[in-house]
Amino acid sequence: MSLALNPAQEAAVRHAGGPLLVLAGAGSGKTRVLTARIAHLIHERGVPPERVFAVTFTNKAAGEMRSRIAGLLGADPRGLWIGTFHALAARLLRREAARLGFGSNFTIYDSDDSESFIKRLLDQRGLSPKANPPRAIHAIISGAKNRMVSPEEFATTADGPLARAAAEVYALLGPALQQANAMDFDDLLLHPLTLFARFPDRLAYWQRRFEHVLVDEFQDTNAAQYRMVKLLAAEHRNLCVVGDDDQAIYGWRGADVRHMLTFQQDFPGTTLVKLEQNYRSTQVILDAANGVIAENAERLGKTLFTARQGGDPVILLTAADERDEAQWLAAELARVAAETDIPYEGMAVLYRTNAQSRPLEEAFRHRGVPYRLVGAVSFYERREVKDLLAYLRLIVNPADDEAFLRVVNVPRRGLGEASLEVLVRTAAHWRMPLCEAARVADRIPELRPNLRETLQGVAGLLARLRD
Repeated sequence: MSLALNPAQEAAVRHAGGPLLVLAGAGSGKTRVLTARIAHLIHERGVPPERVFAVTFTNKAAGEMRSRIAGLLGADPRGLWIGTFHALAARLLRREAARLGFGSNFTIYDSDDSESFIKRLLDQRGLSPKANPPRAIHAIISGAKNRMVSPEEFATTADGPLARAAAEVYALLGPALQQANAMDFDDLLLHPLTLFARFPDRLAYWQRRFEHVLVDEFQDTNAAQYRMVKLLAAEHRNLCVVGDDDQAIYGWRGADVRHMLTFQQDFPGTTLVKLEQNYRSTQVILDAANGVIAENAERLGKTLFTARQGGDPVILLTAADERDEAQWLAAELARVAAETDIPYEGMAVLYRTNAQSRPLEEAFRHRGVPYRLVGAVSFYERREVKDLLAYLRLIVNPADDEAFLRVVNVPRRGLGEASLEVLVRTAAHWRMPLCEAARVADRIPELRPNLRETLQGVAGLLARLRD
């Protein structure tokens, strides 16, 4: 297996074993190192692919890494566990669900599903969704779960009306999700930890199963994620983490860069490898970046360099506000288009949040700069796709109430909000899923006969699809 690596990359790839911390600067080839290390473990060290647990932070990155590994090995590494924390945890939980009181066909709720589910819990408790927005409640509970704070612990520290409402919902959420045979994204990270705590034999099994654990973008791990990989690697200590403490920007959603800063204390005897050679930028850009990040007192420290010299100087603009910035940018783009042979389609403007596009669009229109916004709604976020997926979820898991509420009126069947509230209330009283309550809707006198028939028709359709 031929690998063209620089000395630091080579050291990381061929590391003999034990804890390994790879400090990977931007553009330093960290994906190359991770894929090469996995291929090295399989090809040179004889580690079976199914004994490698490799975590990435996006599905796209996982697919790219799998493709690269296959290219290095000359064949697809069948059995390799590679994916996001959530995907790998879900895969593990499908095999262990019964021990935690779930069916292996449990549904995974996305943010929209979770917020809708929380709204119903608020309604059940007589709490106003207007005064206690489900999105805000969900964010509070998600933050608590990411910090591994239990409902009981959270209730003792809840301060203010919104936090107290969140504590009340949090206490109900776990049992309600279990009744629906569903988990939210945060549960996917917490339930493996619950499994390992309750069933030490299962922890021992998974520790033996995975001889090597590798984590990409380690600076972005939250408490539950770090706890998971620490447990999996506790016996053999073959834990390789790759990341950049200088790129830790997700603290607002639970990521904790201290996991990276204290890794060498958590795992004594750690080998530290720094990937400092940059293959993406010019030295001018790197000098500016090195100078800025050097002001950060809490970092492990590295200095990026490159063989690429020259390049345009970095411009620092101090703008009065976002409109001033946008107007300057529009004028600069127009100048470049007029004075050089670079066409507008050869220019790109990057921004971090969608809200930033408005002042830019206004400035471009005013200046006559043609533009095209890139990045429409994600395929899986499209309404029709989510509707179809909800039908499929119900076929697999008839207890999925959120999926039922999504499709019961798709296509339109004349079921209003009041009728559905009656169904929800009745199903809760009967302690049964909405789909089952719809099947026996003829026993709900509060509903008009035609609505009972409609609900039974929906239940019948789902039963036929299931068969």
